[in-house]
Amino acid sequence: MDFANCYADATRADAYARLEFANTYYLAYRDLPAILSRHVSAGRALDFGCGTGRSTRFLEKFGFQVTGVDISEEMLALARSADATGDYRLIPKDNFEQFNRGSFDLVLSAFTFDNISNSKKHQIFCDLAALLKPGGAMVIVVSAPEIYLHDWASFKSSDFPQNANAASGDRVLIIVTDHSDQRPVEDIVCTDETYREVFREANLEVVEMLKPLAHGGEPYPWVNETRIAPWVIYLLRRA
Repeated sequence: MDFANCYADATRADAYARLEFANTYYLAYRDLPAILSRHVSAGRALDFGCGTGRSTRFLEKFGFQVTGVDISEEMLALARSADATGDYRLIPKDNFEQFNRGSFDLVLSAFTFDNISNSKKHQIFCDLAALLKPGGAMVIVVSAPEIYLHDWASFKSSDFPQNANAASGDRVLIIVTDHSDQRPVEDIVCTDETYREVFREANLEVVEMLKPLAHGGEPYPWVNETRIAPWVIYLLRRA
């Protein structure tokens, strides 16, 4: 059975477009400026799975010339509405043929691989790696498996106790509480071990890995974020 792209739903796309860099999502973006400054000079960037353009516009603030790509036309329409001068493109079935090899200094993917089956991850990482310039970097933000086992400032998982039995590659459910669409989101849980195996197969090496925790002084109603990391951030380069 093919994995359903829940964000192709216009109602959900509209709700997602209203999300800010707040609550649990704040931790996913907080450390990215420092990571980028350590590893990447401003240049051309690809935002894979850009959705409504939140991460695309985030990169633009740091001087990158960004192209946002997604498989959902509904999400891209909202991205263009919010950012009329932005470069947003549809990539049907994750086809990157419109881009030349070695085109980008940076590839960013924030949360996209949470919605991609493990069997498809290998080819997509190979394709993305081929788009990097020599010395280019890839930054991947993904959900830690623990995000599906606890409640958070931005998410609710306690309604789905079956998540505790999910192995890497299994489907899990979670509710985003930061926006109005309270329907469960269907994700694919993926462990660090699985990601590292996929990276090796795609000839990518992990240069840096972070599991961001809240410090406790932020103006957000933390639930588990100060003791359990909801996200994992990988900085990758071609081996």
